[in-house]
Amino acid sequence: MKSKRHLSAILIAFVCVATLTAFIAAPSNNKGYSIGDTAASINLLNVDGTMVSYSDYPNANGFIVIFTCNTCPYAVASEDRINALDAEFKPKGYPVIAINPNDPELQPADTYELMQEKAEEKNFTFPYLYDKTNTVYAQYGATKTPHVYILDKKQSGKLIVEYIGAIDDNVRDGDNVKERFAANAVNELLAGKEVTVKETRAIGCSVKQAK
Repeated sequence: MKSKRHLSAILIAFVCVATLTAFIAAPSNNKGYSIGDTAASINLLNVDGTMVSYSDYPNANGFIVIFTCNTCPYAVASEDRINALDAEFKPKGYPVIAINPNDPELQPADTYELMQEKAEEKNFTFPYLYDKTNTVYAQYGATKTPHVYILDKKQSGKLIVEYIGAIDDNVRDGDNVKERFAANAVNELLAGKEVTVKETRAIGCSVKQAK
């Protein structure tokens, strides 16, 4: 009996490690930012009608940049978690900046007007930006919604990419998350440590853009 329990414990541990490995063993191969790159400035239209740039946050220590949208089920399932990330980390100097990378001509439910409706409906506490030029997502290398990039502001003022990937290890079910990848990365930066898990696999819908 004891050996069976021991075997069961080993199998459970193996499944947990395998699940985590499925996320962290697949760094992005797409063109765009890599860990350690300097992120360029942005200047995008927010749902409140204002233009938003990183320079609008002079006291920020960095940013949690999330490419997301109105329509993808994975993005919709992440909305409350994105609000929660902003509530947790904005007071600590790492606000969320959300950017919709989808071309509304290909995804009509991702128009600017419907983004405004979504932000009001879900009480977004963060900027929800419209990438009218359809270029910022490519600059970052975002391929999914949601897709997270954590930027850390150095003494030089440069914003350095410190994490790329998923919000956590259960994009479908926020109630059963075991590893909070994005939150863990920010907490390590706040503690003055190097980010342990720098890249994970972003799981979601493909960005809707003309090829």
